[in-house]
Amino acid sequence: MTRKSRGMGLGIALGAALGVAAGVLAGNVAVWLGIGVAIGIAIGSTVRRKEGECPECAEIHRAHELRRQG
Repeated sequence: MTRKSRGMGLGIALGAALGVAAGVLAGNVAVWLGIGVAIGIAIGSTVRRKEGECPECAEIHRAHELRRQG
């Protein structure tokens, strides 16, 4: 569970940093910080790493799928 939230947290942090930088340049930090966080959430939720399955988990999933089909 912590691996999925790590990507989300990284996306939010990068979005917030870019939002603050754009806000300082534009002169309205509050608006751009919100926009940056929203963009960071979108990026963090779309970028997911594929976690490798262990052989035991793969066998359990296969057995579950066979039970559900038959």
